[in-house]
Amino acid sequence: MRLWSLHPSILDRMALVACWREGLLAQRVLTGTTRGYARHPQLERFRASVDPLDAIGHFLMSLGAEAGARGYVFDGTRVLRPDAANPGIPVTTGQLEFELEHLRRKVVVRDPPWLPRLPAVAAPSPSLIEVPGGVEPWERGVSEP
Repeated sequence: MRLWSLHPSILDRMALVACWREGLLAQRVLTGTTRGYARHPQLERFRASVDPLDAIGHFLMSLGAEAGARGYVFDGTRVLRPDAANPGIPVTTGQLEFELEHLRRKVVVRDPPWLPRLPAVAAPSPSLIEVPGGVEPWERGVSEP
C-alpha cells in the first residue's frame, strides 16, 4: 500500500490510480469492514487524526479532484466523508523527499515522458502539512543513519 504524501498533481497516472484504489482500501480498514492491511504502517497518520474517517475522506477527495482535472472519472460516491475538513496531517520534509525520489525511480521505468513534470522540491498532498524532519518512522525499508 502506498498512500502518497505527495501532491496528487505530481503523481503519474499509475500512481494516482493506485493511490485512489489503496485509499479506498484504507477507508475500509479504518471503518473496520476489512481485516486486510489493518496493521499497515501508513495508516498510522490517519489513525492519529482527530477523526480518521474525515482524514481519509479529505485525502481521497483531493485525489478525486486531480483525477477530474485530468479528465479521469473516479467514483466520489465511494468516499464516506466527501465534505470533510482538511485534517492538516503532519508529514516531514524528509518523507516528501523520499517519496519524490521513489516516484522518480518508478516513472523512469513506466512513464519517462512524465519525468519533466516532477518538481525538484516535493509539495505535500492538500491533506498534509509539511514539517521539518527525516523520513517518517512508519516508512518501510529505510534505515536512518
